[in-house]
Amino acid sequence: MQLRPYQLEIARAVLGSIQDNLGLTFSVEIARQGGKNELSAHIEVLLLTLFMAAGGSAVKCSPTFKPQTVISMSRLKQRLDDFGFGGAWISEMGYIIRLGSARQVFLSAEESSSVVGHTADLLLEIDESQDVSKEKYTKEFRPMASSVNATTVHYGTTWDDSTLLEEIKQSNLDLEKRDGLRRHFRFDWQEVSRYNQNYRSFVEAERSRLGGDHPLFLSQYALLPVRTGGGFLSRSQIGQLTGLHSRLLCRESADKIYVAGIDLAGEAEVTEELELTVGGRDAAVITIAEVSFSPVSDIVEDPQIRVVEHYCWVGKKHPELYRMMVDILRNTWRCSSVAVDATGVGEAVASFLRHALRGRVAPFKFTQASKSALGFNFLAAVNSGRLKLYAGDGSDDYRELMFELGRARSVCRPNQTINFYVDPAEGHDDYLMSLALCVEAAAQIRPRKAVGR
Repeated sequence: MQLRPYQLEIARAVLGSIQDNLGLTFSVEIARQGGKNELSAHIEVLLLTLFMAAGGSAVKCSPTFKPQTVISMSRLKQRLDDFGFGGAWISEMGYIIRLGSARQVFLSAEESSSVVGHTADLLLEIDESQDVSKEKYTKEFRPMASSVNATTVHYGTTWDDSTLLEEIKQSNLDLEKRDGLRRHFRFDWQEVSRYNQNYRSFVEAERSRLGGDHPLFLSQYALLPVRTGGGFLSRSQIGQLTGLHSRLLCRESADKIYVAGIDLAGEAEVTEELELTVGGRDAAVITIAEVSFSPVSDIVEDPQIRVVEHYCWVGKKHPELYRMMVDILRNTWRCSSVAVDATGVGEAVASFLRHALRGRVAPFKFTQASKSALGFNFLAAVNSGRLKLYAGDGSDDYRELMFELGRARSVCRPNQTINFYVDPAEGHDDYLMSLALCVEAAAQIRPRKAVGR
């Protein structure tokens, strides 16, 4: 079997535990696209071959049935065909592949899946273990290996210290210190790159695009845990955001491209007893930025984003706010792309703006997944130096933005997602979200290309 040295090292350890009935539990961290799933498929082919006469069952679970489990089944079928078993293997019940008397069972680890009753007497595999519930694994999957003390393998990439994979990893490292028997295998992108130069080039480009301390690069390629509960941005990242260009009152020239990000707040009645200020109430904030692209490359690169203006309103009635926003976006800046918070009360505003600015407005609904993606894209723009703020001008807008950037926190969530926010006890995050939405709007812009004969 054509496996790389680090894959062979893992395969030999797993097969040795199976053949000697050691019942070991392994943890395997391989950088994204480093051959983790290919290794798993090769082990499955070998087990089906070795036990096609004697019989037995191996079980593999993934965080989701579609697409992860389906992809694993397709890969095993292809490898069986590659090794000459085409026409010999049989698919049963839509989730079992049988070769002779040996079976490979594929199951979903989703909370709602029903998996009790299966037995893994050959091998139990947990794919993307960092995304599998600890409770689901302990109650429903781990017992599958108990009757024969079957070997178990947890595959994945690191995330934070609360995941199932990290728990298994730490347990294995402790056991290794006691008996010297290796149970944890870790091969980051640099190890994988030793055998694939194209992979090295790709990951180095990702590091340049995302930044070396971006959560996705750290966890998926460097295999380092992501900090949680701390600051969303470091002091150096906030410093990197600082630009030298001046704030503007309106667009500079007709050939420049401008975008906007809008974070919305509810409307309120203004009374003498209630002073509406940014510090005391949620605000509706527009961030305006100029977008440009590098002229020296034919490759479509991510845009450079220069923030040039802010607008802020607190407690403004929505009908009045509509008119002001449309005038600013259409006449003052002629924005080519606008990303607007369309969650809750923002849905009506977003709908109005879509109608008034046809083809230029992208409503953004905040969900756990979409906000995480927004945060990742924002961090990539910061780390790569593509996002720059106007030079500090001592304004209330600038002070509030810098305050929110400094107070912003991040929390890791399951399935390699994050949340970022400012604790309500400390302040608001209107400027932060507007800035992040501005980056989202810039991502919708593509460079103009001259058309010649």
